[in-house]
Amino acid sequence: MVARDDGWRLPDAVWERMEPLLPARPVHPLGCHNPRVPDRDAMDAILLVARTGMQWNALNATGVCSSSSAFRRFREWTQAGVFEEFWRQGVVAYDELKGIEWEWLSCDGELGKAPLGGEATGPNPTDRAKRGQNGRSSATAAASRSGSRSQARTSTTSSSSVRRSRAS
Repeated sequence: MVARDDGWRLPDAVWERMEPLLPARPVHPLGCHNPRVPDRDAMDAILLVARTGMQWNALNATGVCSSSSAFRRFREWTQAGVFEEFWRQGVVAYDELKGIEWEWLSCDGELGKAPLGGEATGPNPTDRAKRGQNGRSSATAAASRSGSRSQARTSTTSSSSVRRSRAS
């Protein structure tokens, strides 16, 4: 189990800025359910996953929060824009404290086809010299696990059935 002062928990000052951003707790349709995991524990678990890169299911062994509760809360808060707003507030606070030279920033995350690409570019450089099919890409090789075209003899295949399969 993880100790309370493990250094991975959200500091009080950060939590005080983040907590007002959280949406109201949803009401259970039946009005009764297991008590909800405290928001701060869920946030600690979410940030532990984000910082370490651990899998969600690994949270169960830490004792911070169950993986299902943390992931459910992560989806809720992402849809509500909590993390995006917290990031925005952090950037604004840093700009006020240190200053950001906005004119020197570039934000270009375009992932798409090159505007001048296409047929004139030619085939992919890794396979420009290749022509036709090879043995590995043929239908016969694809049907075999080993890629070998020859049929191995077993106790259930006779020599005549092996000869017939080779002839065809």
